[in-house]
Amino acid sequence: MAYYQRIRDLREDHDLTQNQVVEILQMHKTTYTNYEQGKREPPFEFMIRLALFYDVTIDYLAGLTNVPRPLEKKKTRNRQC
Repeated sequence: MAYYQRIRDLREDHDLTQNQVVEILQMHKTTYTNYEQGKREPPFEFMIRLALFYDVTIDYLAGLTNVPRPLEKKKTRNRQC
């Protein structure tokens, strides 16, 4: 599956409109629409923002896996000073 189809499917699965997503991500609608339609390659930074927003891995967004695993949360260490 192409990444742009996955971006659209995630948005639709979360019952969001393009307008809602662009407002949340604070970007231009035309830019987002071009990413979602595969007319422009999204920058890696955008893919990271989407992964964080939808709580999925970059691999899932890229279509490298069909398992939309949640992102692993960083573990904090208890340090004694």
